[in-house]
Amino acid sequence: MNWLLNLGVLAVVLPSLYIYTVSVVSARFPVLRNKRICLLIAHPDDEAMFFAPAVMALANPETGNHVKILCLSSGNANGLGETRKRELAKSGLILGLRKADDVFVVDKPEFPDSMTTTWDSSSISSLLCTAFAPDLSRSRSRDAAPTAAIDVLITFDAGGVSGHPNHISLYHGAKAFIAALVAGKPGWQSPVDLYTLTTVPLWRKYVGFLDVLATLISWAIGADKKDKQHPGGLVFLNGLAGHGSVTTAWKAMVSAHKSQMVWFRYGWISLSRYMYINDLRLERVKGR
Repeated sequence: MNWLLNLGVLAVVLPSLYIYTVSVVSARFPVLRNKRICLLIAHPDDEAMFFAPAVMALANPETGNHVKILCLSSGNANGLGETRKRELAKSGLILGLRKADDVFVVDKPEFPDSMTTTWDSSSISSLLCTAFAPDLSRSRSRDAAPTAAIDVLITFDAGGVSGHPNHISLYHGAKAFIAALVAGKPGWQSPVDLYTLTTVPLWRKYVGFLDVLATLISWAIGADKKDKQHPGGLVFLNGLAGHGSVTTAWKAMVSAHKSQMVWFRYGWISLSRYMYINDLRLERVKGR
């Protein structure tokens, strides 16, 4: 009977400690305000399965941010591309985007939804330059400050969270884009900050909100805290109930991405730490 009592105590204490931690992090940790932010994803549902805590926090009207989503494929591997485009727009609104037009799906042949295809990083960089820095080719003067139509780009890191080659391709393409912005302009800082979502080991991936301690320790050790304008690390924690919590992230998956809700997805949205926690790192990229 003692083990039942201990289990009951943990079932009360651990969520309570997590809820307290959420309040501390939201009040004291670095935040982004009044930024033009683009979330770069590979497939419809990436925004909910992996980035929901960050999207909801950054799209909160109180921050003054304008968040948009750029998706490079329609996820048409099973012929559901058009359905998944609509689902992505609906999910974005649930997560707090201002309007459906803030979601863009590219869906070009060079970016197929494939578990075995690596997308060309230069093609991704070129697309991002066209979308966000169309004047780049006309501003190659060493004395002209680089400019862009966004302030922050968020995507996967080199591990892609799940090791998916499409996810990993976004990391390399995004870095190439940042490098292109300052190429031939020594001394200038990129006008766009690139933040990437941290890939964690398998043993941390499926412990839900219990990964919070490991996340905060990692942030405390690795993040550069000196630059307040360009924080070296960002942490976003979903609450356990109410609007803007993990229940909102679940809603984005269950009610928006209906075509993807096969049985194992329910395990992911229940156990994945990415439904509760996002930690992003600022990438330091040198110009080419």
